[in-house]
Amino acid sequence: MSIVIIRQDGKINEWIASLKKNNSDIEVYSYLEAHPKDKITMAIVWKHPNGSLLEYPNLKCVASFGAGVDFIFDDPGFPRGVAVTRVVDPVLASDMSEFVIANIFNFLKNLTDYKSDQLSEYWNRRPYKRIADVSVGIMGMGALGSLAAKNLKQYGFRVHGWANSPKPNHEVRTYVGQTELQSFLSATDILVCLLPLTEETNGILNKELFRNLPHGAYVINVARGGHLIDEDLLEMLDNDHLAGASLDVFHEEPLPKKHPFWRHPKILVTPHTASVSDMDSVVPQLLENYNRLQKGAFLHNIVSAKKGY
Repeated sequence: MSIVIIRQDGKINEWIASLKKNNSDIEVYSYLEAHPKDKITMAIVWKHPNGSLLEYPNLKCVASFGAGVDFIFDDPGFPRGVAVTRVVDPVLASDMSEFVIANIFNFLKNLTDYKSDQLSEYWNRRPYKRIADVSVGIMGMGALGSLAAKNLKQYGFRVHGWANSPKPNHEVRTYVGQTELQSFLSATDILVCLLPLTEETNGILNKELFRNLPHGAYVINVARGGHLIDEDLLEMLDNDHLAGASLDVFHEEPLPKKHPFWRHPKILVTPHTASVSDMDSVVPQLLENYNRLQKGAFLHNIVSAKKGY
């Protein structure tokens, strides 16, 4: 029983070294080198080439390096019936929460606008907002959304959540399903998207949704680029219904050079950096699941193929 790592960002050798550091006896290979494909029972992947998983006839588990798994189910060559797991990591969740909070304060205090003013040598005091002036709505109340909500509450923000299905959360009120979506949006001044990307949530950040937000609302997307209809966001920014947006994820990454987001004065672009898997935190849980796979035990953090998360 062996592991293959499939990712396309030049970091395969780093992950192999970290896995071997934690277990020197483990057999782990890069998909780019010659390796015994019939011995592979676990593939650890991040945005793997479509169809590459079909090369392993004895594959029993596909493990995502991160919290997202949409790219696995989007692969037309994904071998159905194979278990899929994701990372549930307190470090990942904490990093995401900090990034969301930083973006919210950036919006409240006009920091991106002041950087633009600085480059233009323009001295211009702008009216700012306070914590008490806004309500934060989080779409997606899983591990990441729940921690962000808890931490925002500690700062004194009014926070509420929205999810497709009921979520036990004692920190904030959570609206559920399409019947409560409009009520959620109408009470939201700052919208944070932390939803999983599924057939139901693909394109959910669209013109119709934005219209249900209060005038002057701000949008933060740190989930997946597929949640957003780019043209709809641009229209709602240009007609001043939305005050601005912070985007960390995109349909195509890196964001193409001529994409209008780059130079839009109301959009802050960051390079999918809100929350990056930490090797020291992630590797032990990957190895724990590999050991469980060898013993035929129940795997941690299994993803529902039906739900997509």
